[in-house]
Amino acid sequence: MTAEQLGLFVATLSVAILSPGPGVIAVSQGAFALGRSRALAYGWGLALGASVWCLFALLGLTALFRVAPWTLVLLKMLGGAYLIWIGAKMWRHAADPLPEVPAGRGMGIVAGMALNLSNPKPALFYSAVLLSIFPAVLTPADKGAIYAVALSVELFFYTALASLMALPLLRRRYYAAKFWIDRGAGALIALLGLSLVLRP
Repeated sequence: MTAEQLGLFVATLSVAILSPGPGVIAVSQGAFALGRSRALAYGWGLALGASVWCLFALLGLTALFRVAPWTLVLLKMLGGAYLIWIGAKMWRHAADPLPEVPAGRGMGIVAGMALNLSNPKPALFYSAVLLSIFPAVLTPADKGAIYAVALSVELFFYTALASLMALPLLRRRYYAAKFWIDRGAGALIALLGLSLVLRP
């Protein structure tokens, strides 16, 4: 493994994370509604969840999908159903008042991990990128370095996103349009889940 390959991996991962997905939508909405500290915990959970997919890919997840294609279909179905459930919950509670204490049920590290672990797209992304950038045979040290880089990039991104979206100006704008923002975020997450279930 070369430094150039690692740099290309970081660049590719950064671009992929920036594309809107369930994690980006959920952590942004959480930061608007509950503030930085709660959104940070959720964002770190998202980062850990995504990094688990990287670890699985390093340990041969792609090979499993090739040998037993039904595992990928099952993963997509379960993940899609979970995302639809999360989206429906956000839609249903859009009119609810904000919690008085910024505790936010379902906005902790475990909930963030669950959201990203329910989404097989990071698994497919990491599998494809690792196969295309790095040599077929990686040493344990190489795999450790790749995982550490992936986790660092994921943590940096979600920390920055949660911190930015929790800025007072953005939060004030959110309060003024909470119902529509929550409905929009819920609909987007549910649609992403539906696309996982329906797409071959």
